[in-house]
Amino acid sequence: MPLEEYRKKRDFTRSPEPRGGAGESTGRIFVVHEHHATRLHYDLRLEMGGVLRSWAVPKEPPVEEGIKRLAIQTEDHPVEYAGFEGTIPEGMYGAGTVKTWDKGEFILEEEADKELLFELKGKKLTGRYALIKTKFKGKDSWLFFKRK
Repeated sequence: MPLEEYRKKRDFTRSPEPRGGAGESTGRIFVVHEHHATRLHYDLRLEMGGVLRSWAVPKEPPVEEGIKRLAIQTEDHPVEYAGFEGTIPEGMYGAGTVKTWDKGEFILEEEADKELLFELKGKKLTGRYALIKTKFKGKDSWLFFKRK
């Protein structure tokens, strides 16, 4: 079950987050959520394999070349989460306000175990980007940056 971890962490009787399973996958969307949780961070989500693969980015995503950001991979989210904005109640996993920072079209160029190369066509994030797996801060750490 691709969304098993996502569903285990949430109580859908209390949280407005989508449960998932009803959305139609196009394989072409990305969204970046600005997430005011315990600490402000940004959630990068790329539609792949019928889910939104997700990374928490502690600082604002890079809009120009030469800026590298840490991105910690988190559980996959349902495709419907791309349209989610709202407040996750106190005491719940991810409690805080979630709003869309950017969204648009995602084009996967290359996928390997330790590397994703892709193009983003959003309002803020446009151009060719990379996620490169790194050993910094644990097994789920990646570097996120804009390519030349």
